Amino acid sequence: MRASTDPGVATAERYRAFAEVEARGMSACYERWAAGIAADPATVALIDQLPAVKRQPNLVFSAARLLGAVAGEYPAFAAWLREHWALVAVTCLTHATQTNEPGRCAVLLPALAALAGPLAIIEVGASAGLCLHPDRYSYRYRLAGGSESAGGEWMLHPTDGPSPVVLDCNVTGPVPLPERMPDIVWRAGIDLHPLDVHSDADVAWLEALIWPEHDDRRSRLRAAVAVARQETVEIVPGDLGDQIEALVARAPAGATVVVFHTAVLAYLNEQDRNRFAAQMTRLPVSWLSNEGQSVVPGVLDRLAEAPAPSHPIPASAFILALDGEPIALTQPHGRSLHWLG
Repeated sequence: MRASTDPGVATAERYRAFAEVEARGMSACYERWAAGIAADPATVALIDQLPAVKRQPNLVFSAARLLGAVAGEYPAFAAWLREHWALVAVTCLTHATQTNEPGRCAVLLPALAALAGPLAIIEVGASAGLCLHPDRYSYRYRLAGGSESAGGEWMLHPTDGPSPVVLDCNVTGPVPLPERMPDIVWRAGIDLHPLDVHSDADVAWLEALIWPEHDDRRSRLRAAVAVARQETVEIVPGDLGDQIEALVARAPAGATVVVFHTAVLAYLNEQDRNRFAAQMTRLPVSWLSNEGQSVVPGVLDRLAEAPAPSHPIPASAFILALDGEPIALTQPHGRSLHWLG
């Protein structure tokens, strides 16, 4: 579990870890805010009024921005937070971090397309279900060092033509880039509190969860919401460990059932992560996990046995694993993919 999401870690340390590992190089604003809070006992005391599971930086920052906090320097944010803390606290208590980044489909697609179809896909921690439409987005893979494809790019579109959502991803390593979309015949999700793409309030929360400088992600989110509104997908409310077996049983006969998730298991305690991993081993499914390096039981140990990348592995990198075996390193929002071979 990442320190920033671990309710057992002191608040100041959670924010320091978020600044140094997750926000650095990704959001200068969030790095400043998190580092400022880590060194500000008065603001830590405010946040400590929340239950431990609600003190995570992503949640507090997103709640503040939903309510009007402006990206900028830490002193101005700290003053705003003190003035509006009562509203921020209520928002934290009634919301959860449910980042629904369609860009993550870019790192999942090669693994999905390599599986024998047709596919029945189930996302746990599905939020509003935007990652349940990987076959309805267009992809632009940029290959490091050039390639046989023109311009060092590999484009892939849905079967009915280019999508208004174009996902860009830089790739290295022997990535099995697909020549056609996977044949997805059924899709469903599970979430503790599903969000509704038809709800303006839910979409506003999804936008607030996007980090301040990531304007491209905001534009992509809006386009993906428009795509998702064209096809209703069932997202079952409830705990992933309690719901997954019944949902797998509902998948159509003859389809390869794929259970996948990104940045979800970090919010479970160790016992529940182990329980879920055991379910994935027992059920007749292909299990595709895209999580922080120490999150999925056993995956980090197996990474040491995989072909090493030629560059140091960033601490923020996720490991993409198929049935518990590492197959790639990914940028958490889907911006890059390094295939391990």
